[in-house]
Amino acid sequence: MLAEKIYTLRRKQGLSQEQLAEKIGVSRQAVSKWEGGLSTPELDKLKALSECFQITLDELTGNHAVNPSDGTMGERKEPASRKTGESKIGVCLCFTGAVCLAVFGLLTMIHPPAASRISESSMVTLDGMGILIALFVLLMVLGIVLIFRRK
Repeated sequence: MLAEKIYTLRRKQGLSQEQLAEKIGVSRQAVSKWEGGLSTPELDKLKALSECFQITLDELTGNHAVNPSDGTMGERKEPASRKTGESKIGVCLCFTGAVCLAVFGLLTMIHPPAASRISESSMVTLDGMGILIALFVLLMVLGIVLIFRRK
């Protein structure tokens, strides 16, 4: 986030908000608002900040994060890609569960003796058909959870 980068880079250089403001030609309140995320610097001020911190505009505003321990720039780990991956897995699980339920339903309609054999093969009180249906629904629910999980 830009606000955090400005704060971290300013602190790394040992500057107060007032000193940074003087260097780039703005008020201390403007620097305070930028660091607090209440406002965003205009392009000319972003250029002045990048020159002051001796970094590129891309490093200041782009997909790079400041390492708080030493103030160096590094690639940001993208939680969005993780979220996308989880969503894809969730969609696959939902689709798999739905396909299995559909195939199972067709099997019981087309070949009832096979459904009876599944029910008879179960040693659990819940019959074999119930276990399979519960498993397929569980796949779908797990998929939905992964799709809509908030991080």
